[in-house]
Parts: sequence; C-alpha cells; structure tokens
Amino acid sequence: MVRIKERYVLVNILYPPDDSQSQAPNVPDFVFMHQPTTGSLTPQSLLKAIRSEVAALFGDYGSGAIEGNLQVKYLSPATSTFILKVKRAHYRLVWAALTFMKCVPLKAGEGKPCTFKVVRVSGTIRKAEEEAVRQARQLVLAAKDSATAATSGSLPMFTEPKAQVEDIIMFDASDVSDEDGKGEEDG
Repeated sequence: MVRIKERYVLVNILYPPDDSQSQAPNVPDFVFMHQPTTGSLTPQSLLKAIRSEVAALFGDYGSGAIEGNLQVKYLSPATSTFILKVKRAHYRLVWAALTFMKCVPLKAGEGKPCTFKVVRVSGTIRKAEEEAVRQARQLVLAAKDSATAATSGSLPMFTEPKAQVEDIIMFDASDVSDEDGKGEEDG
C-alpha cells in the first residue's frame, strides 16, 4: 500500500501601501501590510480563484492536476493567513498561481489589491500551524516594540544600556584596517 503524499502551503495575504490611500502617520508599514482581510473571503471563493488562475496559467493540464486534491484547511481573516492542502507532485502549480494572483477573491465583484506570499511548504499540517503561530507572535511583538518606540519618542539605540553600545562601538573600531590592505604588523 502506498501513502498519498501531500504538502501544506502556508500563505500570508499582504496589502502593499497604495498612494491613493492615506495611511496614518503613526502606523508602521509592516502593520499596514499585515492588516486583516475582509470577512467576505470564504474558502470556496479562495479555491475558485486559485483554480481559475491555475487554469489560466497551465491550461487543462493544471486544472486536471489540482482538481480533486486542493483544499483550504485553515483560513483566518484576522491574521490574513491560510493553509492549503495539495498533492506533493502539484504544489508548485498552486504556488505559481498564488504568485500571479493580484487581488483578494470576494463573492461580490472585484477584491482589494494584494500580494499572496508563500511562507512555508510543509509535509505536515502541524509544522505549518506552528509556523503560522510563530509569525503571528513575531508580528505582535514587532508592533508592540514599534508602539513603545513611538511613544517614548526616542530611537531604540539610545535606550540600550551604555555598556552594550560601547561594545558595539569597540567592535566597529576593530574592524577598521589600512587602505593599502596591510595591517600594522605587516610593515
């Protein structure tokens, strides 16, 4: 008996800043890019958009290859993250289709412009879930750090302990060498 091998593709939906939209001055770019997805995004509309993109890129071969084995295992509009399950032999077709998708597929009409970023391809759903949790934690910590730096009004380097800053300066000073490429002991 042969096991059917599958891949779990963890994908983030990123919203690049648009010049026409006014962004709040105190919101960092990474927070703006990782904003929540609209609630009208459903697994069915996502699958339909991926299948149509695969058909446009790879024709009948691509459509037939992913027809029975593409599933959305996890979809979180709050974190703009989803996990797809696809056969191992065809996960690259899905990855290519996600790369070429330009907007969030919605039930009613055109969606918001976005970029789909494949974060991890895994053999088990457990590892894909762990990576999703790890990234969500990192995003929250980065947002907190950015908020504290903005409220304190100072740069993070100036809030570090003095000994740590001196170590950094000493390390940088020891890296400097002569212009001719010879050290002091080379003569």
